[in-house]
Amino acid sequence: MFEEYKIATLGSHSALQILKGAKEEGFKTVCICLKGNEKPYESFRVADEMIIIDSYKDFFSIEKKLIDKNAILIPHASMIAYLGMDYIQSMQLMHFGNKNILSIEAHRVLQKQWLEMANLKIPKHFSSPETIDRLCITKFHGADGGRGYFLAKDAKEFYTKLAQSTKEYYIQEYVVGIPIYIHYFYSPLTNEIEVLGFDKRYEANVDGIGRIAAKDQLACEINSSYTVGGNSPVVIRESLLPEVFAMGEAVIKASQQLTPGGLFGPFCLETILNSDLKFYVFEISARIVAGTNVFMNGSPYSYLRYNEPMNTGRRIAREIKQAILTDSLSKVLG
Repeated sequence: MFEEYKIATLGSHSALQILKGAKEEGFKTVCICLKGNEKPYESFRVADEMIIIDSYKDFFSIEKKLIDKNAILIPHASMIAYLGMDYIQSMQLMHFGNKNILSIEAHRVLQKQWLEMANLKIPKHFSSPETIDRLCITKFHGADGGRGYFLAKDAKEFYTKLAQSTKEYYIQEYVVGIPIYIHYFYSPLTNEIEVLGFDKRYEANVDGIGRIAAKDQLACEINSSYTVGGNSPVVIRESLLPEVFAMGEAVIKASQQLTPGGLFGPFCLETILNSDLKFYVFEISARIVAGTNVFMNGSPYSYLRYNEPMNTGRRIAREIKQAILTDSLSKVLG
């Protein structure tokens, strides 16, 4: 019965594990790939079918073809960035996850309100550059892998680093600590939250600055940047896990107040763990994150629960499969 459906995604970000996970659950897979980028998906043999497009705008013209294939599209950050929320909201293709939640994720002020509703600790937000009174990080709206983020300690430094950018920005207190990205999965079929793993990002050039002596950093006037280049796995203190589960559950409950259906499927709380072992949540990603790629064969936490290889991509496919088999597919589409 479920074999009548196909799992599709855009060839970027976390497509390798999405497609591999779908195949492991018995689905046929479709990779929509930009011309010239198809080699990884061919080499790793994760796609049963490749649809090559010349530009991301061409995705719009193949939507009917994907509908005819009974394809279910799995969203990720690259898809949101390249196709745009307006198109994603209007598409007729079956889509895993709640589109309305993706719109909230894309706007940092709405994110802040969501996290406040969940009563999570969050860094202080500065409504204007003139109010900056401590070290802050400036971020831009949308999913773009940290590109363009910068630090500033006052309004003068802010405007110098903002330069000519016209992007809508969000100024947030910079909390010193360990960056820990928590990978969750919430099932609307079982109403249960799962913790699938943790990662840390490698960001250029901030993670390379520590290899340069402080006097050389000052002499070179190096400015920190936060463009994500890769990820590494993290195992946290077991005593912190109860709070990790509580934070995830609070986010789900708050999301259900924000929009019908709320958040379901994979999501990530992006946190800083300070020296008092307190989590500060500075961002939420309401879909699969690239940090899950470090667990292609599963994490220590997914192994504890499933006792078999289970990455986030496969967990998505299993949820879809279970929904089809129980005639509950509408519960995981949005």
